[in-house]
Amino acid sequence: MPARRLRAWTGDFLTRHPGCRAEAAGHGFTLTAPDGAWARVESLLPPADAGPWPAAGDPPDRAASALVAHLDAEREVGVLLVRRGGYGVGRLRGDRFAATKVGGRYVQGRTAAGGWSQHRFARRRDNQTAALVAACVEVAARLLAVDPLPEVLVTGGDRTLADRALVDPALARLAALPRGGHLPVGDPREAVLRAVPGLLRSARVTVHDPWAAPRRA
Repeated sequence: MPARRLRAWTGDFLTRHPGCRAEAAGHGFTLTAPDGAWARVESLLPPADAGPWPAAGDPPDRAASALVAHLDAEREVGVLLVRRGGYGVGRLRGDRFAATKVGGRYVQGRTAAGGWSQHRFARRRDNQTAALVAACVEVAARLLAVDPLPEVLVTGGDRTLADRALVDPALARLAALPRGGHLPVGDPREAVLRAVPGLLRSARVTVHDPWAAPRRA
């Protein structure tokens, strides 16, 4: 949910579920109503050291306002997206990229062949994946793992490949940064990378009421 809609949405939830209380939780807050309904509102980014954040004891409207201020704050974020066949790396300042780079390496799909052929294809695929990760590491080291470091790191795509890139010694300082949420993005083309600022300016909302299945916004 875009930050600009969050206050109005919170007001609607409070109207429909009177008596709500708010509790700081995870990367956001939870609204709990006496009728059994609840809503979890979360940012993809962790709180800044001295930035706005929902506090214990905040009434629901104040918790929502604090989270909106957090979502609107200017942060410097390192973005590392990788999936088999491609990667996207960017240094985000506020809602604009100061630097980006996307690239690709061919990674063969799985094969139904058996025996030695299957082993040969598996080795080739592993080598292609290693080349992809190495290319991603080289770009991330050049764009992100340099002074001044970003405040926070966000990854996306294939979590296993992102973690594999971040264990490379060249990215040790980057891997030690506070980590935001992992983005479930598709192939990291330029358009996918450019959509990341909008995602980081939005909240994840999970709603439950006793008479309906949980839903996310």
